[in-house]
Amino acid sequence: MKLEPIVISLLDTDLYKFNMDQVIFHKHTDLCGEYYFKCRNKDVTFSEEVVQEINEQVDHLCSLRFTKEELNYLRSIRFIKNDYVEFLRLWRPIREYVYISRTDEGELEIMIKGPLFSAMQFEIYLLEIVNEVYFRLNYNYDELKASAEERLDKKISEFKSGRYSFKFAEFGCRRRLSREWEDTVVRRLAFETNNCVGTSNVYLAKKYGLTPIGTYAHEFVQMYQGIDSIPLAFTNQHAMNDWYDEYKGDNGTALTDTVTTDLFLLDFNRSMVNNYSGVRHDSGDPYEWGEKLISHYKKYGIDPMTKLLLFSDSLDFDKAQKLFDYFKDKTKVSFGIGTFCTNDTFVPALNIVIKLQYVNGRPVAKLSDTPEKAMCRDMEYLDYLKRSVAFRLKRVEQSCDY
Repeated sequence: MKLEPIVISLLDTDLYKFNMDQVIFHKHTDLCGEYYFKCRNKDVTFSEEVVQEINEQVDHLCSLRFTKEELNYLRSIRFIKNDYVEFLRLWRPIREYVYISRTDEGELEIMIKGPLFSAMQFEIYLLEIVNEVYFRLNYNYDELKASAEERLDKKISEFKSGRYSFKFAEFGCRRRLSREWEDTVVRRLAFETNNCVGTSNVYLAKKYGLTPIGTYAHEFVQMYQGIDSIPLAFTNQHAMNDWYDEYKGDNGTALTDTVTTDLFLLDFNRSMVNNYSGVRHDSGDPYEWGEKLISHYKKYGIDPMTKLLLFSDSLDFDKAQKLFDYFKDKTKVSFGIGTFCTNDTFVPALNIVIKLQYVNGRPVAKLSDTPEKAMCRDMEYLDYLKRSVAFRLKRVEQSCDY
């Protein structure tokens, strides 16, 4: 079965890819990265037909270029700078950076290797391709779409009835059922409810006149682990400093859990608390995390109602509503909801990721606040990173024990 092109625009990706890439373009063009694919679902295999179609879709992806209209749209986003847009005028996805194969057991293997400013852009495009190829070739797509429509109808009715009252952004690019379906979801949530404040998908934000939403991902903090001159336990500090230097607070929601939230809070000092408009949760108990951040703001005399807590960890609408009810009188709160928006059918969604694993030949890792979410191909390095973080936390604890 031959599919139509899945990615038809280079804007069909998450905003934070451009945000992070702009910082790399201005500050770290010497970094090279390696990304690896992982499917976390048990008993999921990929046929030769599926892998062949994925390869052909990537071939098509690498034929795309940004159009003048697309570049002008990026230029209209207030914190995207003109020199970076001019770079994107010249940039293209390079096929030789992507390696795709299949094991004898049917496991899909993908590696992306190249200059970080270019290699990093493949992640979302590839996840979109893998998802859509897998579901279209393994299931009756019309049946999947019908079940997704039924569930979307129910969600929208529950917003209209007032059962759901929170504001959220659609974050569903990477695990969507299809390009067509994400388009439908974003359009309907944006225009049939008053609760969808925007989307991470830049193409759909442009198409529907919505706010593109996103700051940075774990890979942005991870990449500093590959810079020799930066001590491992201080990589988050350097990442936040570079981010603020680039955006001056205009694009300021900080991700807390790359090397654990406890370590993040050591670097989230009075200056950074004022420089960033809020923080994003992506692992660990969300209630404990929220209370910890509220206490941290109060420690510096900051009214938590002036700061945003953005929750984005495997949310469905019921979980989001409970969190909203709990925190709404304590702080500003919003949500980024992905898979439950764009791939909610009678078939379980794929839990697939593409993660940065090496920078300039050195292993890097995400620790997170949920230990089982850690992903690293070098266990010796992962242990070293954990010990480095623990050592700094212990030193700070000892310095306060007098």
